[in-house]
Amino acid sequence: MSLIASDENNFDYDEVLEQLNKYLRLRATPIGMKMFKTKEEMEAIPRIRRPKDVHTTDQIVGQACRNGWTVGITMDDLVGAQCGTVIGLHPRNEEWLSGDRMTGVWYGTPEDAKAHQDAMDVLEYGQYEAMAVSPLGSGRLNPPDICLIYATPAQMILFINGLQWLGYKKLDFSCVGESSCADSWGRALKTGEPSLSIPCFAERRYGGVMDDELLIALPPSYLPKIVAGLAALSNNGLRYPIAPYGVSNDVRAGMGVSYAD
Repeated sequence: MSLIASDENNFDYDEVLEQLNKYLRLRATPIGMKMFKTKEEMEAIPRIRRPKDVHTTDQIVGQACRNGWTVGITMDDLVGAQCGTVIGLHPRNEEWLSGDRMTGVWYGTPEDAKAHQDAMDVLEYGQYEAMAVSPLGSGRLNPPDICLIYATPAQMILFINGLQWLGYKKLDFSCVGESSCADSWGRALKTGEPSLSIPCFAERRYGGVMDDELLIALPPSYLPKIVAGLAALSNNGLRYPIAPYGVSNDVRAGMGVSYAD
């Protein structure tokens, strides 16, 4: 059965997830994120949870990824403007752009803090009132705007190799440092392109991201292509886990398995 349907987002998510786990052995649950124009639209999602406490967006994402929950939020559920602005729930106003609260904490001068805020990729304010996250396998977001996949560096490079198997394109990623959610879900929501990030201190402290995890955010339409690429790579013996060959062995025997000449 083909994973790709006439509608680029209308494919068998369970089959895609099964294949991703087969080829990459992911330990974190792949999730989806979706923006909603109204709070009521978000609250209509089946079995949606609404926070009882104030959280960071990192925590909300972690609740979906680590706990398997479907969670919806508005700006009122978030701890402050830094989280809300990335997903377009708070305006990118002068106070936010100043970076005052980061001066002396993450950046040595007001100028550095402002430069950081200016560099962040964020969703335009005024389009949406709410956001929800949910495990991809639940099918509740139908479809999500983007998928979030946590993986080790070895898993992630094979994931990207799968993406590049057909229709090759060099991928460029950014690193704003702290608030790196702007590099992942902020950038992917804004551009519709795959966006890799090194999760920041806040994502690891509050979102449960592990020491050895990277994050990629991308529209779900990319997933069938990636699975097909991973299958082709696997057929060529390029698989996860990547078995160490040995730093002192004659490399020709190993290379000869993949390259005829």
